[in-house]
Amino acid sequence: MRQLQGMDSSFVAMESPNSPMHIGNLLIYNPETAPGGFVRFKDILAFIESRMRLSTTIRQRLVRVPFDLDYPYWIEDPNFDLEYHVRHVALPKPGDWRQLCIQTARIHARPMDLTRPPWEFTVVEGLENVRDFPPGCFAMVTKVHHSAIDGMSGIDLMEALHTISPNTAPPNQPDDWKPEKVPGPIELLGKSYINAVVNPFKQAQVAAQAVPGVASAIKGLITRDFKLTSDIVPPRTRFNRSISAHRVVEGRSFPLADVKAIRALLPDAKINDVALAIVGGALNKYLSAKDDLPKSTMTAMAPISVRSEGEKGDMGNQVSAMIAPLGSHIADPAERLEYVFSQTKNSKAMTNAIGARTMTEVSKVNPLLYMALGAQLFSRVSVAHRLAMPFNTVVTNVPGPPVPIYSSGARMESMALSLICLTDGLGLAHVVQSYVDEAIISFTACRDIMPDPEFYAECLQESFDDMLAAAKAVDAGTVGKAGVKTSRATTLANKQVRKPAARKAATKKATPRKSTRKTAAKGSTAKRKPAKATAARITEESK
Repeated sequence: MRQLQGMDSSFVAMESPNSPMHIGNLLIYNPETAPGGFVRFKDILAFIESRMRLSTTIRQRLVRVPFDLDYPYWIEDPNFDLEYHVRHVALPKPGDWRQLCIQTARIHARPMDLTRPPWEFTVVEGLENVRDFPPGCFAMVTKVHHSAIDGMSGIDLMEALHTISPNTAPPNQPDDWKPEKVPGPIELLGKSYINAVVNPFKQAQVAAQAVPGVASAIKGLITRDFKLTSDIVPPRTRFNRSISAHRVVEGRSFPLADVKAIRALLPDAKINDVALAIVGGALNKYLSAKDDLPKSTMTAMAPISVRSEGEKGDMGNQVSAMIAPLGSHIADPAERLEYVFSQTKNSKAMTNAIGARTMTEVSKVNPLLYMALGAQLFSRVSVAHRLAMPFNTVVTNVPGPPVPIYSSGARMESMALSLICLTDGLGLAHVVQSYVDEAIISFTACRDIMPDPEFYAECLQESFDDMLAAAKAVDAGTVGKAGVKTSRATTLANKQVRKPAARKAATKKATPRKSTRKTAAKGSTAKRKPAKATAARITEESK
């Protein structure tokens, strides 16, 4: 029996019918690499059962302390039933992408039974007309409660249920898993009493550890290593109000090489800066079309993993966060990326000064009772309609496997969508995911707040296309006043010297075109060649 920490427990406290606190993925598999060229549902069950010993999450359930007087505990579920957690559905004809998104959103919107291990996998067949995937592919919609994993430990769960070749033998080590007795209320209350006595000492210890971070932050302000600006104060938007229980999901896939090529606009920029700028451009187009674009920049909460190498396989969340302005008020893609880069650089300096790990440790000593009461009050009295949120949306970056991976012998064609939880005041959230040679920007939104997810997905596509076109123009060189073709380095140097033009919000309505571009890494019936990698992320336990 192991007790949850503060951040993990907060996801339990925030759970409600309108805000189920789980995350997941929509994964597409091609069975052509499996024995016989097809995969049956019972093959998937047998494959998962053979590898359960490799994951801590799969057979553990939550036990809550009466009245939420203390953090919940993880125990090994004595009533574990694999067939309860792995489900099977099929799309009706014609089985297209839109139907798959609707089915995925409905599955994701349903809360899970937290008296069982908090995960569900739903196998979806009938994908006959889903984008350009070959016939016979199937999907898997995954759901795992956020109290059990963050983005990085979620990757480890993926690794436990996948292999790097289609014919990898099952692990041959013995399964020494043993169920645990469910503790009674008296035992749990006794433990909570002891923790209540000890917790003030833990709070004092964490406060002492936080002092150097506060001192470093004050020093950084004085020496101007970073600055506090109004850009981190988010405007009120349509996405920041109370949400319903209904969801929409969508996204776009881009060649990873093209995403990297966009850095030609600003070589010092990171992939994360490019992703933030793409999201900022999509919000500019979407809200401009609705005459609802704020004059100041929208902001995103960008999670930062503080998980050490030794904590790689641990359950729970080891994350901090920074506020990242998105440049949504800037229509020009090059100016927007420059703005995002400068703002994230400032936010990173501020976070580093305080200490991302310190902020995570502070969350571990917050009393759960207060968190639970606060979450219920926030939801029941619709506080989100009255109070400004600290950010407008979420943009989280989760790197995926750099080589093709397999499940039940079927090759994963794409991590088509990543699914994220929403709360009151946060009606739109994004995930940036990579897999082999593709980068996917997907989003989850409240259906009442965003009834047109296809249009917003087109805005993401247009924002990406605009940035790539601008990067190619810079990379090819520009013609100066004398008619001489200048190099990219000269162009960037001139850009840094000249004063930036006034940044005005776009007022023209955006009319994103429907993309006809074929998505990279999809639709091929030939076996995908593994990308070069110094070390595969998937480890083999079958020796």
